[in-house]
Amino acid sequence: MQVYEAPLRDMRFVIHELHQDDGFGDLEALEEFSPDLVDAVLEEAAKVAQEVLLPLNRSGDIEGCTLENGVVRTPKGFKEAYDMFREGGWCALASDPEWGGQGLPEAVNKMTEEMICSTNLSFSLYPGLTHGGTTAIEAYASDELKQFYLPKMVSGEWSGTMCLTEPHCGTDLGMLRTKAVPQADGSYKLSGAKIFISAGDHDLTENIVHLVLARLPDAPAGVKGISLFLVPKYLPKEDGTPGPSNGVSVAAIEHKMGLKASATCQLNFDDSTGWLVGKPNKGMEAMFKMMNTERVSVGVQGLGVGEAAYQSAVYYARERLQGRSLSGVKNPNGPADPIIVHPDVRRMLMTMRAYNEGCRALGGWVSRALDAEKHATDPAVKQNAEDFIALMTPVVKALFTDLGHESANLAVQVYGGHGYIAESGVEQYARDARIAMIYEGTNGIQALDLVGRKMPAHMGRYLRSFFHPVSSFVEAHKADEQFGPMIAGLEKAFGALQLSTGTIAQKGMKDPEEAGAAATDYLRLMGLVAMAYCFAKSALIARDRLGEGTEEAGFYKAKLATAQFYFDRILPQATAAFLAIKAGKASMMALDDAAF
Repeated sequence: MQVYEAPLRDMRFVIHELHQDDGFGDLEALEEFSPDLVDAVLEEAAKVAQEVLLPLNRSGDIEGCTLENGVVRTPKGFKEAYDMFREGGWCALASDPEWGGQGLPEAVNKMTEEMICSTNLSFSLYPGLTHGGTTAIEAYASDELKQFYLPKMVSGEWSGTMCLTEPHCGTDLGMLRTKAVPQADGSYKLSGAKIFISAGDHDLTENIVHLVLARLPDAPAGVKGISLFLVPKYLPKEDGTPGPSNGVSVAAIEHKMGLKASATCQLNFDDSTGWLVGKPNKGMEAMFKMMNTERVSVGVQGLGVGEAAYQSAVYYARERLQGRSLSGVKNPNGPADPIIVHPDVRRMLMTMRAYNEGCRALGGWVSRALDAEKHATDPAVKQNAEDFIALMTPVVKALFTDLGHESANLAVQVYGGHGYIAESGVEQYARDARIAMIYEGTNGIQALDLVGRKMPAHMGRYLRSFFHPVSSFVEAHKADEQFGPMIAGLEKAFGALQLSTGTIAQKGMKDPEEAGAAATDYLRLMGLVAMAYCFAKSALIARDRLGEGTEEAGFYKAKLATAQFYFDRILPQATAAFLAIKAGKASMMALDDAAF
């Protein structure tokens, strides 16, 4: 059964308590957003997620999207839900007020995104991709394009997509063939085919703005010859209303494993009119602005599904009667005990809980950096925030989606045979979560980005944005009487990360395949250490609150228990990752291609 109640108390903990000493300081531009206002926004977002989006999740999965006379129709209820969502201002939550946005902190925006993804991941893609598109347009488009398109996209009246992949090329975008021919009026005519376009067509908005990668006639080969273009589905009239069709057609809807209520389309561009965004042949720079925004949001998708799967599993474990407790009967008036009493079920539930709380804490830290990058007035703070975001973006995208999918699978396991049956609803989480490990750059690509670009950048400067606060925290708290063993565990894992960094740097300079072979394990190791740091901070805060005699003792005791479980049962994975990195590429690359 799909059940969900927004984890508002933990969200408030992350926003108001956990990251107050993160080095980014108070941001003057966000002072108007008091804790009471933030809490009120989160509470309203929870109502929308629970009351409007959750009831459409399973029905949307069953019905899916349909293609009728060249137009995509979303499932029953989606149009009404989107209209309510847009009219409530949720599309514009964190956007710049200059374009009609509300300018709320990213920390609030990401928590809201989590709730939306928990209750209806398919729905989340429609406004989510639009927000990503506005970031690229705002950063690189001409003033004329910004003035014309951003207000309608920020409000949600118009939606957006990113059109990268083509039938013959996936991650290797240097192979793309879509052409853009300059016109006398400064526009371009685009022709080509794109596949896997999320929200590529639908009936939720009156127009769709496609950001399309294409080649100019004189463009150099490879990624150095890619430009970015803004191509609307309908050419707008002077008054801003949609005009004639712009030669953008839907060839088919992809038949997918999950996310069936999200329209993933094959699109054809036939002499479609578009306008250049950014400089000629510099399209990847502009597109990466959107992609990096989306990568953090995709990480939040993993967290959102993980939380929903966890709550559904807890609900079932409390209700399902099977067997008797190993320590003695717990339900003497029933034929059996609820399965939540069994250690292995507890192992699965606690693993999911720790994954969710760890990801939410780390995501909150990255969100604070996103706000500092945008609003900090101190150049040093802004630079540190930019460095931290660059380093952690691939970690958030890959780790959160890995763990979200693992949590979805654990939920199926808790349900047993009933989890494999569609009526339970949890198998949908496993199907929906799987794509997040693939799109916006597969998790293997994220790991290569981390070790190939982020780790060596500026002589390791990005690493210092993370290593320094962890090192300082360990030094300050290693002698703590109560939590000394926990801090020692963090110190050991952090040491493994530092040694792994040196190993990869040394081997990778001589043989790039060594860095490639270590990449996935290194990303997991960095993520484990980052979550351990967040859990250790959480434990100290919980201890202090309990010492003060808080009325919320139950919450802080649970936080301590979850932190201890993380250090006991999950952080030891850091040792395995370190040993795998030390082993090098030899056995991985030993077989000839023909031997597989």
